[in-house]
Amino acid sequence: MKEKLLTQLVQPVIEDLGFGLWGVEYLPQKNNTILRVYIDHENGVGVDDCARCSHEISGLLEVEDPIKSAYVLEVSSPGMDRVLFNAEQFALYIGENVQVKLAQPVDGARNIKGTIKAVDDGQIVVANEVKDYGFEMNNVMKARLKPSFGGVKK
Repeated sequence: MKEKLLTQLVQPVIEDLGFGLWGVEYLPQKNNTILRVYIDHENGVGVDDCARCSHEISGLLEVEDPIKSAYVLEVSSPGMDRVLFNAEQFALYIGENVQVKLAQPVDGARNIKGTIKAVDDGQIVVANEVKDYGFEMNNVMKARLKPSFGGVKK
């Protein structure tokens, strides 16, 4: 998968700059491919941080040339409504609200909104008012935190 190769390429550069790599999205489109790189830091991520990482990643990608077509590089923080890329990230947010899109339905559902209840050996459980849904990470197409503000959950 392209994301795995790109992750292996950019991770050392990002870590050398003092940031953590949260995740990589490779989104091929008709006219322009988008390469979105999410960086994180315990003290937050600013615009200058993104620009610095973008500059270094661009240089690396020019040399390595892993994307043969035209593309747009976007570097940003994961934000409050961050995309979750792996089971370890789900585990960091147990008790938080999430929206998950699955490749294969679980109990008739492919789009699940609920609270991350448990993560155990790659098995993730998201619970809502209907039921608890258990699924493997490899069934997740996209997952995003849904932060609540002012105590109101949506």
